[in-house]
Amino acid sequence: MDFKHHHTSLLRKQEPFDFISTALALFRFQAKHNPVYRRYIENLKVNPEEVQALEQIPFLPIEFFKEQQVTTGEFEPEAVFYSSGTTQQTRSRHLVADLGLYQQVSERIFEHFYGPLQEYVILALLPSYLQQGGSSLVAMADYFIKKSGQQEEGFYLHNHDQLLQALRQAKGRGKKVLLLGVSYALLDLAKELQGQEDFSGVAVMETGGMKGRHREMIREELHARLKQGFGVDAIHSEYGMTELLSQGYSRGEGIFWPGYTMRLLLRDLNDPFDIRPDLRSGGINVIDLANVDSCAFIETKDIGRLHPDGSFEVLGRFDNSDIRGCNLLVG
Repeated sequence: MDFKHHHTSLLRKQEPFDFISTALALFRFQAKHNPVYRRYIENLKVNPEEVQALEQIPFLPIEFFKEQQVTTGEFEPEAVFYSSGTTQQTRSRHLVADLGLYQQVSERIFEHFYGPLQEYVILALLPSYLQQGGSSLVAMADYFIKKSGQQEEGFYLHNHDQLLQALRQAKGRGKKVLLLGVSYALLDLAKELQGQEDFSGVAVMETGGMKGRHREMIREELHARLKQGFGVDAIHSEYGMTELLSQGYSRGEGIFWPGYTMRLLLRDLNDPFDIRPDLRSGGINVIDLANVDSCAFIETKDIGRLHPDGSFEVLGRFDNSDIRGCNLLVG
């Protein structure tokens, strides 16, 4: 598996690389060595050698992570990430061969947008993810908290008083603060505070997800409530999911920027195989180069809008019955 070593080395280095040629090389590798993806491509009657552009790559429907073991090559996983869901639902599984790659890629993406982790204190308000276990988001937050070297406790369930105490302590030490939270938990805290706590200089970042605790609401309403409760000018957001090892980030207004290992393409809402750069909005397909050991070409259930500068918005979902933690519905 010399290709894997070369590919992961490329992602770990700080130097820029050609995304298109790297993605096409990874596609041909996975078309050969990923049994589930290979069968899918064969059923579509696609010849991998004839694929010369990103738009020609077949994207694997994300549901396959629930139904199949999506792996490239054979390996003993260092971690298994599970999607959130009830016991009645089948949870997606993402087998991770190299946890270090996930951590390093996530760190590079975060620091590109926000600066060194050592400057931060991270307060993670992720009760449902912590309680269910197997969350990639919790794994990322845990790594970030350790890398920051912070004195303060990092994870919180419902102990708001201790979280606020840690916030004050961090600000007193002159640290930047990132409050990372699932949407319903941030709403609960915002409602409790109603602008009574000083959150100046704090990046409040929602990861989506109501988990049935609140009614679903459009992003504008969610962010308006959070801005009022925390007394901040903007709400940050993270775009990530169990089936991806890379993230995108928004500094506000729901405008996301993908990490250096990611690229988004849009497909026609009625024809999943019609992928065109001129679409104003459509289904989101993601290329994630960090998914070297699973599948890097994912057809998500999200509906989005792409901008010419490479940024994107998430407008909603195809299937409202299975709401994933990172997404909001359009009302």
